[in-house]
Amino acid sequence: MSNLINTISSYWNKLQYDLFPDLENFLDTQLSKKMKQLVALLDMVCIEKYIPKIKGPGRPPKNPAAVARSFLAKAILGIPTTKLLIERLHGDKILRIICGFENRSQIPGESSYSDAFALFASLQLPKIAHEILIKEVYKDVIVGHVSKDSTAIKGREKAVKKTKVIKVKKEKRAPKGCAELTRIQKQASGKMTISEMIADLPTYCNVGKKTCSTGHAYAWVGYKLHMSVDDNGVPLAALLSSASLNDSQAAIPLAEITNQRVTSLYDLMDSGYHAEGIEKHSKSLGHVPIIDRAAKGERQKYEKKQEKLACENLRWLPAEKIRYKKRTVIERSYSRLKDEFGALTVRVKGTVKVFAHLMYGVLSQTADQLLKLAT
Repeated sequence: MSNLINTISSYWNKLQYDLFPDLENFLDTQLSKKMKQLVALLDMVCIEKYIPKIKGPGRPPKNPAAVARSFLAKAILGIPTTKLLIERLHGDKILRIICGFENRSQIPGESSYSDAFALFASLQLPKIAHEILIKEVYKDVIVGHVSKDSTAIKGREKAVKKTKVIKVKKEKRAPKGCAELTRIQKQASGKMTISEMIADLPTYCNVGKKTCSTGHAYAWVGYKLHMSVDDNGVPLAALLSSASLNDSQAAIPLAEITNQRVTSLYDLMDSGYHAEGIEKHSKSLGHVPIIDRAAKGERQKYEKKQEKLACENLRWLPAEKIRYKKRTVIERSYSRLKDEFGALTVRVKGTVKVFAHLMYGVLSQTADQLLKLAT
C-alpha cells in the first residue's frame, strides 16, 4: 500500500507544480478548488484514449474526445441532466476549454449528445477506462480487504412484469445426485467463464425489496448495483443487475472480476452473502472469507452441516471481528456515489445506458479516492 501512496503522491505533486500553474497561465485566471479537482480527475482517467475508431452506419459524433470528457465532467460536477450540461458549457468558458471545446459552436446539441452517450454506452467506454485504471494503479499493490455489497438504483422506466410459470408435477423423482444445480453452485463449479456468469444474471428493470440497517423494509423500481471496494473506499469492480436479484447471486462473478484486477487477502461480506458456495469460492482464490452469519433457519442448517463434517469452528476469532468492521467502508462509498457522482440522478433508460451512467460516476469516484490518498 505504501507503493500506491508514493505513486499517487508523486502524481499529485506533478499536478500541483506543473499542470495547474501552466493551465492558469493559459486561461489567465485562477482555478477554483472544484475546477482543479475536475482537471486532476480528467488527467488521471484520460478517457479519450479508450475511444476506438468509430465505423459503421450513422454519423460519428463530432469531437468525440471532448464529448467523452464532458460526460465525465457531468458526473464529477454533479450536473443532473445533459441539457444542464450543455447550458453550463455554453456559459462557462473554463469548463468548455477543459473539456476540449475551443468555442461554443463546437458544442453538440442535445440530440447529438444523446446519440454519443448511446454509442459510448454500447462500447462500454467508462467500464473499460475504469478497468485499465485499476489494473495500472494496483499492478504492484496487495490489497488487504475487499468489501462487497449492493445498493438500490431507482430507474425511470416501467418494471418488467413477472411471467407466471406453470409447474408440471413430475411423476418420478430425479435420481440421487442428478438434481438441478443452483446458480451459485454453477458459478462455483469452475465450468463457467466470467462472461457466462454475467450473461446468466437478470438485468431488466423490475421491483426490488430490501431491509435497511434500521430493520425497515423498502421497495423500489429499477436496478441493483453490486460493487467491491478496498480499505480506502476505491471501487475495484462493479456489476448491474435487476433489482430483485439476491446479493449472493452476483458475489462470485464480482469476485472473479475483482481478482483479475487486484491481488487481495480478505473478502468481507454481510449476511446476504452467507452461502457455502461463496465461501468455498473465496478460499479457492486464495482469500480468507469473513462473512456474517445468516439468520435463523439457514444459520442452524449451515452450522449443523459443518459440525457433522467437523470442518471448522464457525465462531469468529477476535481478529476477524475487527477486520469485519472495515466492511462499513463500502456503505460510505455508496453514499459518495449517490450524493456526489450522480447515482441518484439516473435519467436514461435501459440496462446498457443505466450501467454506463453509473460507471461514469464510479470512474470519477475511483480517481477522486485515489487522489485523496495524497492529500
